[in-house]
Amino acid sequence: MSHIAKTRLTQAQLDAHWMAYSGNRQFKADPRLIVSAEGKYYTDLDGRKIFDGLSGLWTCGLGHSVPSINEAVAKQVKTLDYSPAFQYGHEKSFELAEKITQFMPAELNRVFFTGSGSESVDTALKIARAYWRKKGKGTKVKFIGRAKGYHGASVSGFSVGGIPANRTLYGQGLESYHLPHTQVPGTEFTKGMAEQGKERAEDLVNLITMHDASNIAAVIVEPMSGSAGVIVPPQGYLQRLREICDQHDILLIFDEVITGFGRMGAKTGAEAFDVTPDVITLAKQVTNGVIPMGAAVFKQEIYDTFMEQGGPDYMLEVPHGYTYSAHPIACAAGLASLEEIQQQNLVERVKEMSPIWQDCVHQLRSVSPIISDIRNYGFAAGLTIAPVDNEPAKRPFQIAMSMWDKGYYVRYGADTIQLAPPFTTEKSEMDSLINALGDALQEQH
Repeated sequence: MSHIAKTRLTQAQLDAHWMAYSGNRQFKADPRLIVSAEGKYYTDLDGRKIFDGLSGLWTCGLGHSVPSINEAVAKQVKTLDYSPAFQYGHEKSFELAEKITQFMPAELNRVFFTGSGSESVDTALKIARAYWRKKGKGTKVKFIGRAKGYHGASVSGFSVGGIPANRTLYGQGLESYHLPHTQVPGTEFTKGMAEQGKERAEDLVNLITMHDASNIAAVIVEPMSGSAGVIVPPQGYLQRLREICDQHDILLIFDEVITGFGRMGAKTGAEAFDVTPDVITLAKQVTNGVIPMGAAVFKQEIYDTFMEQGGPDYMLEVPHGYTYSAHPIACAAGLASLEEIQQQNLVERVKEMSPIWQDCVHQLRSVSPIISDIRNYGFAAGLTIAPVDNEPAKRPFQIAMSMWDKGYYVRYGADTIQLAPPFTTEKSEMDSLINALGDALQEQH
């Protein structure tokens, strides 16, 4: 049913907005408009309640319209709406930086604020290059990412990213190379981490041999690849990447824009998988999606290198930053969001409820033969859907639209359906979501 007749938007208004990561032609022919959100539900233009099966865009683990966050934002708007990001500061940025370090591995304790996950990745890559120049190794400028990796929409992000549809249209990016992904044949329908696949880390040795460690600044991977459809690392894989980077004097960057602050049933993916990188990039859950904000968190040794070689103390140690770095309103939202996570013990709750979520998701295996794989970890799950008419993205789109009609929002991307419920989701809500998805899958079959 078309909703265009019911919206107050004009066709000119619809046409004016070039939407991000969207099929603009299809959407504008039949808009799916959200008018409000509260708790775990959106309300659409028809007044229907839509269960938020992806926590926004992996952003809103606390649910929507959280009173403490709303109050913190409203108070901050009235007190200090903006503060210059360069050469001057405000108290909340320092408070939030210290709060973030409480969620990080102990060695990572220096926080550089950005406005998004894409900016966080860009910051991490730039500082990695600059760090090696400060260390007298200026040839270390290349990067290694991974197939099916997603690291944002900037030029640097798509360069190290490994999702073909996000790369092919744009031509040459930064010089970078890619590890193979870790979806090994025979690991389909694994619950949690697969036993096979660690050997794919050895491809990093091959890349280093080919291009020489003296030219490589950093390896960047997501601990768990979210946007590619919840690709969980095999047992021992991330540990092996850490060993290889240490052996060859290469920085290891974890992109934790999705996995940070509770989604994995741990404070970070680094904690969940017991591997400490040199840099962690963050965004999304840091403010519960209320205000755009990101950060890159560095080991103190990296920070100290810049401070020690910064010249006179009034000079810039790193000529880098953004107009909205450490925005006062974002900092207020971030402090309130992280306080809620701590006070409600939501990291522990996700860990405790994850086995229940796992069992719910894997019940779908017997529902439809068009499911070729199911993967899960923490409060995240991905399904790979068999293609139809040689169009891998067609069925996931149709499934997601069916789910929307049934009152559930899920993400479709490439040949996958992706799920990431809010941290407070109850078993009955999990069952309802999975039952609806089962019906949508059967409709396709």
